[in-house]
Amino acid sequence: MNPIYLLPHYFLKRQVFSFTGTFRIFDDYGRLLMFSRQKMFKLKEDIRVYTDENRTQELLYIQARNVIDFSAAYDIYDSLEQVKVGVLRRRGWQSMVRDAWEILDPWDRPVGILQEDSQGRALLRRFLLGSLLPQDYDLLINNTRVADFKQRFHLFRYEMDLYLHENTQGWLDPRLAICLAILLAAIEGRQN
Repeated sequence: MNPIYLLPHYFLKRQVFSFTGTFRIFDDYGRLLMFSRQKMFKLKEDIRVYTDENRTQELLYIQARNVIDFSAAYDIYDSLEQVKVGVLRRRGWQSMVRDAWEILDPWDRPVGILQEDSQGRALLRRFLLGSLLPQDYDLLINNTRVADFKQRFHLFRYEMDLYLHENTQGWLDPRLAICLAILLAAIEGRQN
């Protein structure tokens, strides 16, 4: 596996004042690891992740299965290895109250879930405080927390930390976690 996926922490920034979703992912030293810009006027989400802003080498590919789908499913591909890594599926109705995503293996079998920290905080975010109360997510596989997604408060851009836990016995493919952070910034962040 590419060493870029073996880090314990990633920091994602989404540019807010842009016609398209522009995402940058950094390491702990502030080095740019990955860059992505959503394509404009696409009916289906089509997100490509590259090694740099010049889009020299494509690393990952996120593709929505349907044009409009309340419980959208996104296929995740490793562009270099040319393999399907897995599927990320938003839980539509449940996400109206508390954001939740299913993590599926390449054959669409459930392996884990990502959910917002608590229903009470989720309701406060939706109906009272909005983005003043940053989102916090836990990714669980086999009822074990394997990753944390923590939004940082910032007035002018969307920022998120992704922490991958050690000793998860290889349960989580870090490529899925990185793509999930991008989707959270693209979809959940857009709703705020």
